Amino acid sequence: MVARQTYSERRWPDTPEFISVLRRLKEGGSIRILELVWKAYDAFCAEGLSQVECCEDDGDLERDITQLLEPKIREVMTGLEPFDVQHGPYERESWLGPPAQPPQYDIAFKLRCNRRVMWPLGAKVLRTDGSVAEYIKEIRSNFLTCRYAPFSSEAAMLGYLLGGDSQVTFGNIGIKGNWKLNMHLQFPDGDHRTSDHKRKIPEGKVYPADFRCHHLLFKLKVL
Repeated sequence: MVARQTYSERRWPDTPEFISVLRRLKEGGSIRILELVWKAYDAFCAEGLSQVECCEDDGDLERDITQLLEPKIREVMTGLEPFDVQHGPYERESWLGPPAQPPQYDIAFKLRCNRRVMWPLGAKVLRTDGSVAEYIKEIRSNFLTCRYAPFSSEAAMLGYLLGGDSQVTFGNIGIKGNWKLNMHLQFPDGDHRTSDHKRKIPEGKVYPADFRCHHLLFKLKVL
């Protein structure tokens, strides 16, 4: 049985590659998005972490911080970007249909001219610099299978680091993921790395096979 198209698929039947649109804004495509994310984190630290420290036993910390980060991103946007930002949007391109739920992003930047096309951010709490298993699983199971970011050749993972050293964390991500993590030339002073991958493209699809994952570590205990 052929699955019926969703409203979004009928509304935007064509899906131009997201990065090609962003290159019109600034060379490198993803640079502008990542600048906004880092500015939002800096604002969150200045206005939030300077007053209240995150608790290690907070069971809803991941969703809580992510929900607070999205409006911070919106505050540092000019409104002239060719994309918008949204907390918790669904990815219907890789949806398997009822009774399953569509995959849901923590945060995603959505192309204004085609809102099916999203540049997503995944988020995981890292309680220590060695607790990277779920972070790596998120990338392997979702981003590298095209379940997440099917139309984009780049996306980002946010690691909410509660304890330990960021450099040790990056080292563990590289070792346990078996990936080479590289410095980002545009963000040399931040806890920002990239890894390049070849994705497994589902049969019959023409998604970008070359994929870059940005790794951003946000320290949530700065007092």
